[in-house]
Amino acid sequence: MFGRRKKQAAAPYQKDGKIPVIRSSICTGEQVAGFKDLSSGKFEERVLLRDDRDLQEFLRQYQVEESEIRREW
Repeated sequence: MFGRRKKQAAAPYQKDGKIPVIRSSICTGEQVAGFKDLSSGKFEERVLLRDDRDLQEFLRQYQVEESEIRREW
């Protein structure tokens, strides 16, 4: 009843037309990892990055290399 929630399966990441992006807030420093559609510029938030473990989980879950990720402010 009051147990932990089960992690939902990640939606598959299609590499055609999308790039992995980390958006950082200049004011608060909050970081969100997700994918940006190159044609429309729309950003899909996937993971709130609170620490390095969240980033590593994002990389593992979506099979993305850290060198592929762009940063936006």
